[in-house]
Amino acid sequence: MFLASREIRRAPVRFGLLAGAIGLLMFLVFFQQTLASSLLNSFTGALQNQSGTVLVYSSEARNSLEASVLSPEIAAKVAAVPGVGQLGSLGEATMTLLAKGQQIDVAVIGAEAGKPGQPTKLISGRLATAPGEGVASSEARSFALGDTVTTAAGGSPVTIVGLTGQSQFNVQPTLFVTFDTFTALRKAANPDATMVLPSAVAVIPSSGVGPKALAAAINATVPQVTALSRSDAVANAPGVSSTQGSFAIVLALAVVVVALVTGFFFLILTVQKTAALTLLRAVGAPASYLVRGLIQQVVLVLGVALLVAVGLLVTATAVANTGLPLAIDPRALVISTVVVVGLSLLGVAVSVWRVLRIDPFQAVGRPGVGGIE
Repeated sequence: MFLASREIRRAPVRFGLLAGAIGLLMFLVFFQQTLASSLLNSFTGALQNQSGTVLVYSSEARNSLEASVLSPEIAAKVAAVPGVGQLGSLGEATMTLLAKGQQIDVAVIGAEAGKPGQPTKLISGRLATAPGEGVASSEARSFALGDTVTTAAGGSPVTIVGLTGQSQFNVQPTLFVTFDTFTALRKAANPDATMVLPSAVAVIPSSGVGPKALAAAINATVPQVTALSRSDAVANAPGVSSTQGSFAIVLALAVVVVALVTGFFFLILTVQKTAALTLLRAVGAPASYLVRGLIQQVVLVLGVALLVAVGLLVTATAVANTGLPLAIDPRALVISTVVVVGLSLLGVAVSVWRVLRIDPFQAVGRPGVGGIE
């Protein structure tokens, strides 16, 4: 540590600029990752954070809750499949609602009270248990406890009795209501509708039955449906895979840039001080000592860069106006940090190799370090 810290103290500007540059690149990685996870959560948070562990759509819907319609007869067939524990109807529609005198496009999700499909991230208030009650997603900040909303066409009001987190759908404010309330809202928005069918059914398997196994059994038993475990329903929702792929490319490029910048800087530094390293080897310094000093320098620079990146990330998520509710995912942040630091350490492998190849006898032929011409 003495060799590493002494050199950093002698050239603080050089190492400080490097730590700042790497910190900015790390911040780019972390912010892009946060933006990606927040965007995906705004697409499918309502599916991820509801109590049903299996979702059953009509096969024509192509894994889209909004495009799916299930008849009561098909729902009854799903309920009869062995392994189905609890089952509840799930409806979804985008409606224009009046809240605080303003019109807002809202994703309205109806689920039967006390059955699968209820939101699971309640942060204040309570769940909707009676007609005329609703639970709103808190991210969009369009609703508050006690607010009353109606459809633009009128109809019975819905009172907000709870707020739930990480539960948006299709990047819209989302309102969870009982299925009876959902039916009333649909009919108020479309008075000609005589029947409101569920979009899907949410299922909780019986004890000892896994969600994926039950989904496979439903697909094999009931025609014209697509049953997916909750995780598969989220992963296969329209737009999710393409969004993940686009962000993955950007993140991979940014991580590679961090590793290359770190690797090239320390390679150049190693080349510049080859004469001094050769002299140290000639006076008895083991190669492992020099390599340890190099690795310690890398770790110190990356540590400072990480502090810079996390500080910028916290500030950016607090003040950025992206139109999305940004939230730092600690688990994803740790994984990104491990990947970035690991590849950066791998990037200095060439520098380590050059240090290990230094021949102490070369000092004899280097007049600049006291050798013989």
